[in-house]
Amino acid sequence: MTDNNLPVKHRKFSLNIRKTKKKGVLVLSVGAVTLLVLFAVLLHGVASLKVTEYNITADSLPTSFNGFRIAQVSDLHNARFGKNNSRLIERLKKALPDIIVITGDLVDSSHTDINTATDFVRRAVEIAPVYYVSGNHEAWLNESDYLTLKECLAASGAVLLENQSVDIFHGDEHITLAGVDDPDMCGDNEFFSALDTLSAEKKAYTVLLSHRPEYFEHYMECGFSLVLSGHTHAGQIRLPFIGAVVAPGQGLFPEYDKGLFKEDGAVMIVSAGLGNSVIPFRLFNTPEIVVTVLNGT
Repeated sequence: MTDNNLPVKHRKFSLNIRKTKKKGVLVLSVGAVTLLVLFAVLLHGVASLKVTEYNITADSLPTSFNGFRIAQVSDLHNARFGKNNSRLIERLKKALPDIIVITGDLVDSSHTDINTATDFVRRAVEIAPVYYVSGNHEAWLNESDYLTLKECLAASGAVLLENQSVDIFHGDEHITLAGVDDPDMCGDNEFFSALDTLSAEKKAYTVLLSHRPEYFEHYMECGFSLVLSGHTHAGQIRLPFIGAVVAPGQGLFPEYDKGLFKEDGAVMIVSAGLGNSVIPFRLFNTPEIVVTVLNGT
């Protein structure tokens, strides 16, 4: 029997069923497409890798350091980009860095893999000299694991800057690279004391490596030429037109989430980092290597 042979009320009921089915199929289709798009975005946030380059100009930079390139790796958290981090190493090679700096959280305290961390450093040292400062996740390791990590990093060729500075020379000219331990490693008082000491010792253009960007005002007071930081993961979850939702040490809608910050002559670059922690994915937030190019005037 066709719909036309049904009574009017039954024909209306049959039509309503068809409309309901069509709406259901449409809703399911939209839902499936939305889930696929969300999955693709999440996968992109975990597996992709970008290089962000900043050009910093300073009157105090020695002439021979014009064009000096610093590649920054931050918050790797034992993540792997390709077998043996091959994609990460290849991107670092293409960046042509003069030095590579690691600004903390090379490992993750909840699933520490010292071999993966040191294997990456061993490969990175073949590209350029590597300098390292600790992050909060290194501070959260037990003493034995952290000592093992430090020994392995040093054996791999990295220079560990533990509230210390080194001079980097080009001919007779040099800049200073300073590094401070994470506050969770040494305590707030020692952290600020170390910053003040490093500031008092600086005699040249000085780049500070410090895991925590939330202390930008103190870095300004210390007068460092440039600060390279991480820690925030750029919020890990970002919203279009808004930015980071939350970051450790800064709370909701953090001011220093990622990128370049300038104030009263002070300059800080915050890396979005590479790995994840607590939440195993990123949203609208591609893992990044930061390359800072120094230029004189």
